[in-house]
Amino acid sequence: MTVLKTSLRNFFAHKGRMALSAIAVLLSVAFVSGTLVFTDTMNTTFDKLFQATAADVTVAAKGSSDTGETTSRTGKPPVMPASVVGTVRGAQGVQKAEGTVFSTSVTVIDAHRDKLSPSSGAPTIVGNWNSNDARTMKISSGTAPKGPDQVMVDADTASKHHLKLGDDIGMISVVGTHHARVSGIADFQVTNPGAAIFYLDTRTAQQTLVGRTGVYTNVDVTAAHGVTNDQLKKNVTAALGGGYKVQTAKEVADANQKSVASFLNVMKYAMLGFAGIAFLVGIFLIINTFSMLVAQRTREIGLMRAIGSSRKQVNRSVLIEALLLGVIGSVLGVGAGVGIAVGLMKLMGQMGMHLSTDDLTVAWTTPVVGLLLGVVVTVLAAYLPARRAGKVSPMAALRDAGAPADARAGAIRAVIGLLLTAGGGWCLYVAATADKAKAGSGWLGLGVVATLIGFVVIGPLLAAGLVRVLGAIMLRIFGPVGRMAERNALRNPRRTGATGAALMIGLALVACLSVVGSSMVASATDQLDKTVGTDFIIQGDQEYTLINPQMVKKIKDTPGLERVTEYKLLDADLSTPDGRVSTKETINAADPTYAQDLRTKTVAGNLADAYQPDSMSVFEGFAKKHGIKLGSTVAVDFKDGTTAKLTVRAITSDDAVVDKGAMYVSIATAAKYVPAGRMPLDQLVFATAKDGQEAAAYKALKSTLRDDPALTVRDQTDYKKALKDQIGQLLNMIYGLLALAIIVAVLGVVNTLALSVVERTREIGLMRAIGLSRRQLRRMIRLESVVIAVFGALLGLGLGMGWGATAQKLLALEGLKILDIPWPTIITVFVASAFVGLFAALIPAFRAGRMNVLNAIATD
Repeated sequence: MTVLKTSLRNFFAHKGRMALSAIAVLLSVAFVSGTLVFTDTMNTTFDKLFQATAADVTVAAKGSSDTGETTSRTGKPPVMPASVVGTVRGAQGVQKAEGTVFSTSVTVIDAHRDKLSPSSGAPTIVGNWNSNDARTMKISSGTAPKGPDQVMVDADTASKHHLKLGDDIGMISVVGTHHARVSGIADFQVTNPGAAIFYLDTRTAQQTLVGRTGVYTNVDVTAAHGVTNDQLKKNVTAALGGGYKVQTAKEVADANQKSVASFLNVMKYAMLGFAGIAFLVGIFLIINTFSMLVAQRTREIGLMRAIGSSRKQVNRSVLIEALLLGVIGSVLGVGAGVGIAVGLMKLMGQMGMHLSTDDLTVAWTTPVVGLLLGVVVTVLAAYLPARRAGKVSPMAALRDAGAPADARAGAIRAVIGLLLTAGGGWCLYVAATADKAKAGSGWLGLGVVATLIGFVVIGPLLAAGLVRVLGAIMLRIFGPVGRMAERNALRNPRRTGATGAALMIGLALVACLSVVGSSMVASATDQLDKTVGTDFIIQGDQEYTLINPQMVKKIKDTPGLERVTEYKLLDADLSTPDGRVSTKETINAADPTYAQDLRTKTVAGNLADAYQPDSMSVFEGFAKKHGIKLGSTVAVDFKDGTTAKLTVRAITSDDAVVDKGAMYVSIATAAKYVPAGRMPLDQLVFATAKDGQEAAAYKALKSTLRDDPALTVRDQTDYKKALKDQIGQLLNMIYGLLALAIIVAVLGVVNTLALSVVERTREIGLMRAIGLSRRQLRRMIRLESVVIAVFGALLGLGLGMGWGATAQKLLALEGLKILDIPWPTIITVFVASAFVGLFAALIPAFRAGRMNVLNAIATD
């Protein structure tokens, strides 16, 4: 009980000094809790949506996915004859059966030819208005569609794009473009995460999406009273026989949830990973805080030992303080995490994904995980300072505050740090010289961890050397004030090393990712220059957006073009000469001119020969694995066609970036074995202008594609810019997540300076008494902060560039061979770190300047 009282008294006596450490715990726990609440809420939202929209039993056409997605490479959804509806109605236990038809392979435009698709990546769904949808949608204005010239739109899409009754809407599908006017607007009765939905009457939907009537994509079945969904599924399956996919509402919901969960899990664990980095940085802050508090209370602890307190009691007293800090920070962090989750929901709403706070989900595991993480990490971080406090002898009561450095422990630490750093450097060297990227990536990960830990452990030794160098370069020009700032930073190298290491971690990751991203852009740009021989690339703005035949014809009719190349992807199983079967392979079918549009290196044969009748190419790795040589025969069983026996005429090099691992056939060869109705639409179209007409052809193509805004034409300059923008957006998102770790590191600098000011109160008072002005005092503290921040930046940027350069060596094995150091980014980060140090010193310097000189001198 005495230990608890002592801990409580000390904790609340130094609550101001604990505040920044508590904020670090709060931020880290808030990020973890916010991530968990946000992803749980998204799961709840999708669960409710899938459960509400699924019929008791759904019958789907053969070839449709488990989730009901209708996107296919042909641009048309799989369908079944309308007679299936009558057969299902006759099954035992069926109360109602209704045919539906819908597709997600549609581009919807307004009267100005602007896309009405969601910006969040959610699907655009066009289908027939039916009783199952009427359960989850309520018509708020107008009427349901009743003819070919009417369409009903969901209220969210109407609001976002300012649509009103009577507005013209165009729906572009593989069949053609269908125009209709808005007849009604319907509100969701469940939360819509962002899909845009358009309803036609049944006959019009069939004509628009499939090109013929008398077919459906699904049959929604309602069970009679007392009949379970599982029993209904058995009855319907028995009535239909084979050839159809029959699923209960739970099976459809589970399949949909599984497809969403894969995306949510990636996002969840990525965000938790960055929260872990923030926790790691927070550990340094907590260690520094308790180390300095223990040093400042050396005499107090010595007196406690002198009057009978045991080492265990002193140790326990410090750990109880850490426990209190962890509990308070974690409780506040869990609450703040809910606020972060709500903020993320609002942010996603701005991006087009609608999430309602009515579905806000705080599982019991979230506060438990947050509290456990916060408390355990805080107590573990305080263990070393607590252990050091337990070693304070009663004789320390006779000395001034401040624990003497343990030279032996410092030497051992330096040796361990050097060994770890050397071992990590060796791992990075092995990774950089690896023959295969997969093997090298393991060594890279090990090298990153080892060098990071090594730099943290060796931090005091590096601080003793680098701070002197930085002092000579940066601080000496400020005269005696600069020299005092340097000596203050060198006074406790362990403290300076730990504070700099906290900043080092975040900046090392920033530097590494900058080098990797810049190298990827430079390498890909170089590859485009070397391999792409066409002027223009036409493709959809989404991965699943295909180019329909009408648009291909318009592209070919565009004036100023010398040649146009179509490019398709087909699924097939390959039977190779070694007797093995490779399933779910992708075959790249293109016009013979593709050999001119993409200059792909071969290790055997001529790629142009692969476009001869009944011929193909394979890539180098596939040929080696299956013993394929020029002239070998490969049986290609096309998923939507028959089996072709094709002769290998070329083997392409694995040393490629564009179309790496592709296997080519001509479209004419594929057409012999795949019926026209099942032939995939074009994934890409390449166009080459006549000499001297590039600018005119580019302008003409842009004009042609105005009819389908889902398609984009890019010249090589546009393509390079798009690539750079994509990588830049990804890096900016990662930098944003790393910002939390950097904020915690800045708090560490503030905390270190604030506590060091308290620690040096008497010293500051004496300096002020012998003539140091307030301005000089504040400058000294600011310079000390800047040199610590720059020290951390040097370590982080140097380490990060080493990691990035090693990672680039592995990328070179995948064809990305150019190492590009983004010096503007590195220099900007380095300079910004100095300003971070300046900012971190503002409050400690201001407080130091306001000290009463006499009171400061009288401080014990």
